[in-house]
Formats: sequence, C-alpha cells, structure tokens
Amino acid sequence: MLTDKPAELKTLAGAIASRMRLYQMLGVDFFPGSPASVSALDALLCVRDTLGDCRRCKLCTGRTNIVFGSGNPNATLMFVGEGPGEEEDHQGLPFVGRAGQLLTKMIVAMGVAREDVYIANVVKCRPPNNRPPQPDEIAACRPFLYGQIEAIRPTVICTLGTFATQTLLQTQQVISSLRGIFHPLRGSRHACDILPTYHPAYLLRNPNAKTQVWGDLQKIMLRLQWPSPRGTT
Repeated sequence: MLTDKPAELKTLAGAIASRMRLYQMLGVDFFPGSPASVSALDALLCVRDTLGDCRRCKLCTGRTNIVFGSGNPNATLMFVGEGPGEEEDHQGLPFVGRAGQLLTKMIVAMGVAREDVYIANVVKCRPPNNRPPQPDEIAACRPFLYGQIEAIRPTVICTLGTFATQTLLQTQQVISSLRGIFHPLRGSRHACDILPTYHPAYLLRNPNAKTQVWGDLQKIMLRLQWPSPRGTT
C-alpha cells in the first residue's frame, strides 16, 4: 500500500529518479516492466557500479566518457566491438559514429530495432587516435565485458572484428578464419554461441564484404529463430 506521508513519498520519488538516472547511464531507454528485466538491469548496475570512474589502465587519461554499453538488458543477441571512437567517446554511447550507423542498418535489416539488442565493446575508453587496444587494456576491461555478458545472458554474441573475437574466443586466430562459424564462448559461466563477423568500420573500407556479413547475420537469425525479412544492408 502506498504511503500518504509527504516525506515518504518524496523519498520514494527520489529513489526512483536515482534509479532511472542509473538506467540512463547504462544506455537503457525503457522502464523495466517485469522481474526478469529488473534482475538483468540490477546485474548490469552492479557491473557499472564496480567499474566506477575507472582508472585501471592508461586509457583513462585521454577519455571524455566511459562507454559502457546500451540496449535491451534481456537481449537474446549481443554485439561486441573493439572500443569507442571519437563520437562514442563524446556521447558516452557505443557505435554512434559512421560505423555505428552502418551497424544500426545491419540490425534493422535483421528485422529488429537497435533497442532490441545489446551493444558493448571490449574496452570502455577510447584508445588514442583509434589505435587497436593493447593487451593490458583488454585485460583491465575484460572482467567488465564478461560481467555484462553474464548479466544479460544472450543466446548469441556477434563479435565485430578481430579484437572482440580474439578476446571472447581466447584465441590468436585471425577474423577471416573464424567468421561465419558458431563457436562456444570461452571464459564465462554463461554458455552461449559466438558468431564472429567483420567490423562495420571494415565494411566502410571494403563494401564488397557486406554480402559475407549479411550471410553471417542470417545464420544468427536462423539460430535465434527470427523470421527472415526482405532486404539487405
């Protein structure tokens, strides 16, 4: 029963507002309406709270914002990229630059909205001049990526590019030898399938590879039992 005491109502309203700010910080743009949603969100909040104002590697010195992740905390499909770029660093959200716009088109081509999936990166801070993340930087961020995965518990993770693929498969094999094939996630208590594909930034430089990536996405749709929409990326 709701209280009719103004002080208690004010405290309750403040608690709700605080939690909504935390949801916004995580990139969640809807209010959870089921126990499962709250549980997943609370798990993500715990990961984000543990990350804090991270100073665990040298990337913190040049960042504008930590880019934690965004999307549906109950997503069956999760995309994992390499790291934030300039626009992502500025906005604090993953995949919002040119490569992100292409990723959004890829997701829509699969018949779902960007808000239906969850998107994250291996490292949460932008590497200088968009260089590849270094081993110590990946090692510092890896526990938080795995924390996100174990909170969301996706059925499939689509890794975008070499570094995300090598991190989650714990391999040094190149992306060209791994893409388009389902692999088991390694190093996590949550069992799910990994399907590597090329990074959208690679597609911007090599548009002929879009056909291969669309084939990879169709395999994911089949695994998730999603209907095949008409159209391509």
